Amino acid sequence: MEKVEERVNEEGATATGEAEAEAEVNPWEVSGKIDYDKLIDKFGCQRLDQSLIDRVHRLTSRPPHVFLRRGVFFAHRDFNEVLDAYERGDKFYLYTGRGPSSEALHLGHLIPFMFTKYLQDAFKVPLVIQLTDDEKCMWKNLSVEESQRLARENAKDIIACGFDITRTFIFSDFDYVGGAFYKNMVKVSKCVTYNKVVGIFGFTGEDHIGKVSFPPVQAVPSFPSSFPHLFNGKDHLRCLIPCAIDQDPYFRMTRDVAPRIGYHKPALIESSFFPALQGDTGKMSASDPNSAIYVTDSAKGIKDKINKYAFTGGQDTKEKQRLYGANLEVDIPVKYLSFFLEDDDELEHIKTEYGSGRMLTFDVKKRLVEILVEIVERHCRARAAVTDEMVDAFMAVRPLPSMFS
Repeated sequence: MEKVEERVNEEGATATGEAEAEAEVNPWEVSGKIDYDKLIDKFGCQRLDQSLIDRVHRLTSRPPHVFLRRGVFFAHRDFNEVLDAYERGDKFYLYTGRGPSSEALHLGHLIPFMFTKYLQDAFKVPLVIQLTDDEKCMWKNLSVEESQRLARENAKDIIACGFDITRTFIFSDFDYVGGAFYKNMVKVSKCVTYNKVVGIFGFTGEDHIGKVSFPPVQAVPSFPSSFPHLFNGKDHLRCLIPCAIDQDPYFRMTRDVAPRIGYHKPALIESSFFPALQGDTGKMSASDPNSAIYVTDSAKGIKDKINKYAFTGGQDTKEKQRLYGANLEVDIPVKYLSFFLEDDDELEHIKTEYGSGRMLTFDVKKRLVEILVEIVERHCRARAAVTDEMVDAFMAVRPLPSMFS
């Protein structure tokens, strides 16, 4: 997931005269410097504006999540329609997921789950979480057995985020796909031509047929009839999908098909990417352990990574920093604080002092380390309490009688 190091000028070339590479954003690769305004135009979604954030506050009587206030979740498709329906007294359900390709999650992986938990608690609605162990088996060349094992390990991290078991169903594709779910997959497949799926996802003649056939698997949790044990007779229930914007192509396809097979188009609320420690040119990579803070990192490991690898906009000497201040636009510690420091006043104070030169890079990194260590240690404690029996309980195919109460 080519790197874009320079901005394009009005003539369409970089300052060096070379053509600038396009940032790449798709469900399997995110690379380059992302221009989110251009991405919204390219994908055709809408910017999440303050009026929608204020409306969430009013409807839930809860302060908007920090990820809403700070624009981490910044784009949407039909989120306003979900809120319209909710205001009329109609319910909806949440759908998100995880592709289990590694045993340890990094902080970027936790962001959609942290936000989804907020939505579940605020709106008091059910949630389905898809573990696409089949996808990772095909894309990452993992064995079926290893993909299934990683799905259960990742489920423990997801459960540790604090989801309500009376409102949450977690499923892996290898275990759950069949019956009504598979019937919806077939309906979707009949509506999407090969040329269409190649145009959306960029498949080539070198890709095996498993990849080409996978998109309906991720599409159909958007339809309530895929879960008859939860939503029997509720085929018109709306679905809201919190996800990173790289997953948008799946749901553009899904939204095109949905009305043709009798369902509401799923609504989406989409996030930007959590940047790598080395700089804001995409999202963290599980293939480079020094690009990310993992939930398995020790306090010392977190401190070492932040001090050694976190790209800073501060000056290279204390004297220059006092004189010129930091470039906050490129500073990774400030970006990480914008995700995880909940106190708006403290964040604004740090940005003002650091940007003016009255605060040093050392001080900003020190505060960031404190916050990240607290988050990771809290997560580790919660995960340690998740037993195999708890995983079985969350993944059991069962009704959730109090899911809307």
